[in-house]
Amino acid sequence: MFYREAGDFKTTYVDDNQTFPIKFDRYRYYAVLFFAFLIVPFVINDYWVNAVFMPFLIYAIAAIGLNILVGYCGQVSLGTGGFMAVGAYAVYKLMTAFPEVSIFIHILLAGGVTAMVGVAFGLPSLRIKGFYLAVATLAAQFFLVWLFNKVPWFYNYSASGQISAPERTVFGIAVTGPNTSAWATYMFCLVFVTICAILARNLTRGTTGRKWMAIRDMDIAAEIIGVDPLKSKLSAFAVSSFFIGVSGALFFSVYLGAVEVGEVFGINKSFLVLFMIIIGGLGSIFGSFAGAAFLVLLPVLLKNVLVGMLGWPTDLAAHLEFMIVGALIIIFLIAEPHGLAQLWRVAKEKLRLWPFPH
Repeated sequence: MFYREAGDFKTTYVDDNQTFPIKFDRYRYYAVLFFAFLIVPFVINDYWVNAVFMPFLIYAIAAIGLNILVGYCGQVSLGTGGFMAVGAYAVYKLMTAFPEVSIFIHILLAGGVTAMVGVAFGLPSLRIKGFYLAVATLAAQFFLVWLFNKVPWFYNYSASGQISAPERTVFGIAVTGPNTSAWATYMFCLVFVTICAILARNLTRGTTGRKWMAIRDMDIAAEIIGVDPLKSKLSAFAVSSFFIGVSGALFFSVYLGAVEVGEVFGINKSFLVLFMIIIGGLGSIFGSFAGAAFLVLLPVLLKNVLVGMLGWPTDLAAHLEFMIVGALIIIFLIAEPHGLAQLWRVAKEKLRLWPFPH
């Protein structure tokens, strides 16, 4: 058998309830972290960082945040792009107002600002849900983009209306600005992804996560057994918006360096992150990573194969990408609502039993 579970005994409840109770899973997890932190930075180049790794890491944080709200708490949201814009503009104002403070602190504070904004727009969830809550968060998306476009204070009265990230360093190594190295920006984002994933995993496995899932499954029954819907829903909006704000801050400051809110954080961004968690799997941290990886790698693969190797027109390859994503969303919603994460769980169970059919 692939897992080799013989002799893997649990002697305490802590061991039995850990995230990876099987030693093989833990070793694989440590191997992935070892490879990501100590191998990848020495072999990547600018193309791999800008085309694959950076978008994947940043979108993974956004997908984790949205999955907490939609997958774990059951509150529909279409305002992800607007909340990413809040994180981007918050970190820009902090970087320009307090240049002596570490960029780590700025990004965390930008996430905190986004959390407060998310709680404010999450208040309607106490009265409405489903389609009506989706419309309310969609209104937040358009309002936030309009606000950042129309109030010059947010972009420091720039004539172009764009915001540009000033250069900041960590231990003397530039992570924002024009003089960054590929490995430095990759490592900077990887640290945030690791922290956010561990934090989200522990939150969803604890008391807070059980309250979110109780609200998701049946909010009236959850309130009867003692779950406070006010605290649970608003905490889900706060935590989700914090992660999305961190991803928006990283997307602006570390990845792009300069953005215009209407082009970068429009409604397409909200749907893109939503498609990630639908394809990856609702209510799964691994599904957030799987969905982000799939939707980041798919355009790169189609461009290299169809355009680079077969000579197809670029617009035809882009249209084919939309068709593939749309078809996959329909297939997953009908055939496998839990997405790629459920397929991975089924494959793991079959590997644990192989070669026995039972």
